[in-house]
Amino acid sequence: MRIATWNINSLRARTGILAQLVRERAPDVICLQETKVEDDLFPHGLFDELGYAHRVINGIRNYHGVALVSRLPFSDCGRRDWCDKVDGRHVHATVEGVDIHSVYVPAGGDIPDPLENEKFAHKLAFMSAKTAWWAAQRDDGVPRILLGDLNVAPLETDVWSHKQLMNVVSHTPIEIEHLLAWQQAGGWIDAVRHLVPDDRKIYSWWSYRAKDWRAADRGRRLDHAWVTSALTPALGGCEIMKDARDWTRPSDHVPVLIDLKL
Repeated sequence: MRIATWNINSLRARTGILAQLVRERAPDVICLQETKVEDDLFPHGLFDELGYAHRVINGIRNYHGVALVSRLPFSDCGRRDWCDKVDGRHVHATVEGVDIHSVYVPAGGDIPDPLENEKFAHKLAFMSAKTAWWAAQRDDGVPRILLGDLNVAPLETDVWSHKQLMNVVSHTPIEIEHLLAWQQAGGWIDAVRHLVPDDRKIYSWWSYRAKDWRAADRGRRLDHAWVTSALTPALGGCEIMKDARDWTRPSDHVPVLIDLKL
């Protein structure tokens, strides 16, 4: 089973490159973040044409929004809200016996201080809520995978410059601490770093501000795929589709793909 996760940065604006992903990599399941479309306006016809008959969505107008679409039948699908906010950040479904979650962590604004920046405080609270909830699920034996834009680059090799970004939102010590606590509480394993050595620089996001993003290569690895230990032996490969950053009307994120040998 091949699973893709992608912050598509407005689904209806990027239907062409979504179709390109399907043509080039044919994922069985696609987890999307930042769909920016209300549920009533979700382009179901597009996914029918692409062969993804099974869908669970959680969208709000103009902002955020997540979806999980599958060529394979699924069960136990639904959505979850966090921090008493209905803001379209989590959907899930069970596919081929695997509990799959598409998650979008709040970006956190520009100031890395929860006392000065309400958005940053929300980001930390969101991850803390996830930590507590997943700790309670950890020992139930269900094979799981969590994918999405988690908006934190935890390793020094997940950013173009640790020194210059350690006080920039997405790579600050407090965010990394919260992300790793969440990971540990749920018994999650970073699937990409399980397959790619920690000393190798890898990114999944490049800012629109760079005139030549490839030459500058000032990226961050914000998009993640985590698996529970039961699925570690099933990991058959991963790919960060860097070339997708050059597609027509690209997202600033690129797809991350995980192959499971079930």
